[in-house]
Amino acid sequence: MQLMWFLRITSAAYKLKPENVMKVHFKFSLLLLCLYSLSACNTSSPKKPEEKTDTIAKTDVLSPKAFQKSIDGKNTDLFILKNKNGVEAAFTNYGARIISLKMPDKNGVQTDVIVGFSSVDQYIKSTEPYFGATIGRYGNRIAKGKFSLDGTTYILPINNGVNSLHGGKKGFQDVIWDASQTNEQTIEFSYFSKDMEEGYPGNLKVKVIYTLTDYNELKISYEATTDKKTVINLTNHAFFNLNGEGSGSILNHMLQINAELYTPVDSTLIPFGKHESVEGTPFDFRKISAIGQRISDVNVQLKNGKGYDHNYVLNIVKSNEMHLAAIAKGDRSGIIMEVFTKEPGLQFYSGNFMESKNTFKGGSKDDFRTAFCLETQHFPDSPNQPAFPSTVLNPGEKYNTSTVYKFSIKK
Repeated sequence: MQLMWFLRITSAAYKLKPENVMKVHFKFSLLLLCLYSLSACNTSSPKKPEEKTDTIAKTDVLSPKAFQKSIDGKNTDLFILKNKNGVEAAFTNYGARIISLKMPDKNGVQTDVIVGFSSVDQYIKSTEPYFGATIGRYGNRIAKGKFSLDGTTYILPINNGVNSLHGGKKGFQDVIWDASQTNEQTIEFSYFSKDMEEGYPGNLKVKVIYTLTDYNELKISYEATTDKKTVINLTNHAFFNLNGEGSGSILNHMLQINAELYTPVDSTLIPFGKHESVEGTPFDFRKISAIGQRISDVNVQLKNGKGYDHNYVLNIVKSNEMHLAAIAKGDRSGIIMEVFTKEPGLQFYSGNFMESKNTFKGGSKDDFRTAFCLETQHFPDSPNQPAFPSTVLNPGEKYNTSTVYKFSIKK
């Protein structure tokens, strides 16, 4: 129901009045006439005008050799998934990460909606280590890099101001996973995280399974077991631009988040431990609106995050079942992405710390706010916040969650 309402609203934005159509046709005809006159007067061979499209869709074909490297005694590689609709996704076992996801836009042009790099070396050297990666052991921040379980305090590496972020200095994004591709549409990555790795207790066995379905869904399933009581919060840190990698700002993307509440944070982006209503704030995405519509409002929370970098408390009918988290739409490509998850939270990040220091696979830079993230998760700093949903995993239990990014087109 939400999606149908969303499509009706956005489709109206693309309709032109008849008089405007005539104006556009008249101006275009004049332009063609001028171009023809210029070419007729030119004695040299005329150059064909450079063709421009609404999206930056073309990226170089990824080279398997560029992803083949020995790191920590293990080999990395490139893996490709395809479905019957011509959608193609690329992965590497360096960080169990997604590198690209190509699907046709409203004009049928193959468009890569994931920003990333063209070699494993670029991922290693990147000033932003999380592009497309599996995040663990604990996605998001843990205050002051410590938490307690059963009276024992565990100390974690500090790698984000005064806090620990995304599993520490060498989180799951920087390790080599074992890979097993079962068919053209499924790949499984597994990793054994030793007791006290990055300060976390327990020998943890982890699996991440990516499936590209014939419904144009990228499904991510997570599994884990431990031999000692620990905390865990796995997610994926894909950076999206639904107009295509290199197409510019994401501020005109349309976004809807299925949440009445969010968790406000302090200046170090640690939640205060309470939920607040989004109503009357720049964080209200209950109705479809542009990402950039209120991002520059005078607001303490926007100042703390330098934009959106906040956890939303998702509206859930029944726990541990798939529910709609968000809907995003590329304003120029017509590509729609729906996010479904079993998780209670969603971190919306608007690319505020992108600094043009890295070059993506298509040749563009990681410029400010040219990609966004919708990370499904448990809440930040949950091990230190008793009121938040628990992230504790006990021996004998199985951590099991999943997220689906479903793509479609609005022409």
